[in-house]
Amino acid sequence: MTGRLFDLNTATRWRWRFYLDPWLLMGIAALATFGSLIIYSAADGDATFIEAHWLKLALASLLMIAAAQCPQRWYSNLALLVYLIGLSLLVAVMLFGEISKGAQRWLDFGVFRFQPSEIMKLAMPAALAWLLSQSHLPPKWTTLMLASIMLAIPVALVAKQPDLGTAILIVASGGMVIFFAGLAWRVIAGLLLGVAVAAPIAWNHLHEYQQKRVLTFLNPENDPLGSGYHIIQSKIAIGSGGLEGKGWRNGSQTQLDFLPESHTDFIFSVLAEEWGLIGVSVLLTLYLFVIARGFYIAWQARDSFGRLMAGAITMSFFIYIFINIGMVSGLLPVVGVPLPLISYGGTSLVTLMLGFGMLMSIHAEHKRNPKRSM
Repeated sequence: MTGRLFDLNTATRWRWRFYLDPWLLMGIAALATFGSLIIYSAADGDATFIEAHWLKLALASLLMIAAAQCPQRWYSNLALLVYLIGLSLLVAVMLFGEISKGAQRWLDFGVFRFQPSEIMKLAMPAALAWLLSQSHLPPKWTTLMLASIMLAIPVALVAKQPDLGTAILIVASGGMVIFFAGLAWRVIAGLLLGVAVAAPIAWNHLHEYQQKRVLTFLNPENDPLGSGYHIIQSKIAIGSGGLEGKGWRNGSQTQLDFLPESHTDFIFSVLAEEWGLIGVSVLLTLYLFVIARGFYIAWQARDSFGRLMAGAITMSFFIYIFINIGMVSGLLPVVGVPLPLISYGGTSLVTLMLGFGMLMSIHAEHKRNPKRSM
């Protein structure tokens, strides 16, 4: 009808849709619920403690939902800008960041403190995915060299803070993008050989406490009441859980405060002691479900940027899990990496949920542009 502000087709075109992946959301919700039970036990039933965690989880969930609504092209277009902003903030940390417990990792804005290295966990893979998707894959040597330089600079700045755990995660997130871009096996072999050659040099540049962590990993019983105490108590908790565990809130290592950092880095030990092998199997099954869904989204992505970004986010999630469980089990040195969606919430939880939001955004391209060809 003439004179209408908009017709039916226009109204349909502008109808707002809510983009969330129900399968991924279901896995995240199950893990977050499981994690809340473990945190409540680790905090000895402190309601204030668990309420603070739920508040952070709610905020992170809202950010995930908001990130899922953004078109994928926004992430591609803004990737390099966010990377450069993150890099600038890391330089700012090096120049005048707040020093706490011997580490210079934070920028203090008075009202709140901010850890810029968290930005790079997502900005790094996004920037590399943008760079590598600009040309045909596999990438040329010149592109690989540029990507390696882009990866090395923020990693060096974060390692200097020092924050070895975050530096490893940034390397992993960026390295996965380069790997998924299609590297020849001879290149991968060359990189592994280079790492082996550089290891002795890197050892001499580690801080004394970082070297001590590696030595403790090799022989924790050498200092059972000092540097080896954490990992020894953790292995006792894991082993004492048996098949069915000691029961929720009945773990002796946890409730008697033998297990340090029980609500953050060592929360897997709490789970193993109280829920046993059955509880650990449930957790790993939930993790496997989320990882499988992430790879499915990567496989279904419509372009190179989406595939590289989704694959990197999913593999980064796996590496979080692998490092945390490995270190509390005595299979890897302790580097301070939380267990995703299980450990007490913080800035890492926000980064993780934003990553899931980006995964959902990539998958939602099929709904936003159903007629677009693959």
